[in-house]
Amino acid sequence: MRAQCSKNFATCRQYEQVTRKYIGPQIGSLKLKDLRPDQIQTLDNQLVELGKRLYTVLKIHIVLHSALQQATKLGLVSRNPASFIQKPKEPSKEMAMLNESQVNQFLIAAIGHRWEALFHLAGTTGTRQMELLGFKWEDLVWSRQTLKIERQLMRPGGNGVEFSPPKTKFGRRTILLGTNTLQVLRDHQDRQRTIQLAAGRKWQDYGMIFSTRIGTPIHPRNVVREFKKLLEGAGLPPIRFHDLRHTAASLLLNNNIPLIAVSRHLGHSRPSITLDIYGHLIPTMHVDAIEKLDELITPVAVKLE
Repeated sequence: MRAQCSKNFATCRQYEQVTRKYIGPQIGSLKLKDLRPDQIQTLDNQLVELGKRLYTVLKIHIVLHSALQQATKLGLVSRNPASFIQKPKEPSKEMAMLNESQVNQFLIAAIGHRWEALFHLAGTTGTRQMELLGFKWEDLVWSRQTLKIERQLMRPGGNGVEFSPPKTKFGRRTILLGTNTLQVLRDHQDRQRTIQLAAGRKWQDYGMIFSTRIGTPIHPRNVVREFKKLLEGAGLPPIRFHDLRHTAASLLLNNNIPLIAVSRHLGHSRPSITLDIYGHLIPTMHVDAIEKLDELITPVAVKLE
């Protein structure tokens, strides 16, 4: 049941670990031609019953489906049996947000932190975490007050730093920055230069806007850890880092920024996607629309002479 891995080295290692730990013991002894969809369905169901996280079960299913798809292309099987089962559904994650006052409270708590600018950008632009960690100084055009999103961080270290382009063509975009945000970034750049001088020969110049104390990309779990500390220190509710994106989107929409502008800012392919995700957060738009329509069609009695 082994299939050639066409992914990068780290992904291939993950595939191998998943296969050895979960897939092999259950169906690894079966011949490809004998593998049926119901056997794969049983494997998924057993993993759920054993209490495995749904994320883990989905990853196992993806690995198995990918291997069988490759086997299909090579003519080893006539069809992919993993395509005919009902895979577990990923539960929708509850959306949490900070209100305008809480965002200010959070940003005040972040003042002086070495990643103050990172948290400021996250809270004011709604940029995704891995996009933030992929920013380079070459992406920032000071004179135009713009920041280009050209890449996202995939792997911050280990066997090597790796970046990838945004998932869709709409993810590659340019966002406008406010005057206050630019000043925060200038202060951050000065702070980074001081850190670089202190690092000396240890500094590795990746050109990152946000980096470790030796210039390398930041590991996302370290950002999350510091983020949680700031929230707790500011007396704010515990939310996910990704919820800062939801926060920024809701503030934009509730301050009458056009939906299409917010959609492009967030990197969505269509405004309808933005509306599907955040439509329930802007009930006042519905009320305003009804009032406007009511004004337009309210009959006015005209007295005829």
